[in-house]
Amino acid sequence: MNRSRFLVLALSVLAALGVITAAPASASPYCGITRGSMPKSQMSGDSETVVDVRAGRHACYDRLVVDLGRSDNEFATYDVRYVDVVRQEGSGEPVPVRGGAVLQVSVGAAAYDEDGQPTVALGPEMVDVSGWRTFRQVASAGSFEGWTTLALGVRAQLPMRAFVLEGAPYSDQGPRLVIDVAHRW
Repeated sequence: MNRSRFLVLALSVLAALGVITAAPASASPYCGITRGSMPKSQMSGDSETVVDVRAGRHACYDRLVVDLGRSDNEFATYDVRYVDVVRQEGSGEPVPVRGGAVLQVSVGAAAYDEDGQPTVALGPEMVDVSGWRTFRQVASAGSFEGWTTLALGVRAQLPMRAFVLEGAPYSDQGPRLVIDVAHRW
């Protein structure tokens, strides 16, 4: 009997005995988060300003929200990914954060206006997330040449999703970048 036929026969016997089983077609979602921990990004030629960074706790995930100015309602320039280390915009210096993993959140929006004045306070503790289930720290990595980068320290490399919510028509509320990180796999 040739090797390939023997291998097929052996795998068939093991499967029949229940020693090996077929993997499910797809993992069931955890509270709607189905995309795992792969990078999420979207690019457009749009430009905005960051006006606030805030966070919220939910039953299944912790949420980071980057509020953007109201120059228009169509924002779609971001890149969110797990990295070994987030580097400071401009200098390249590492940005230390607490946690077992770190998400680099790069937003195609400056944290300053046309006159170079800050539109949001940047720092090592941008949002108080002490005692949260998944988030450990939200730190600024700076704003440079129209991009603002945040370092989001999380408990572990968990499933996450990123998406943009449009601003509310006829209000001062602009679009928002939302990053949800699940409490577990």
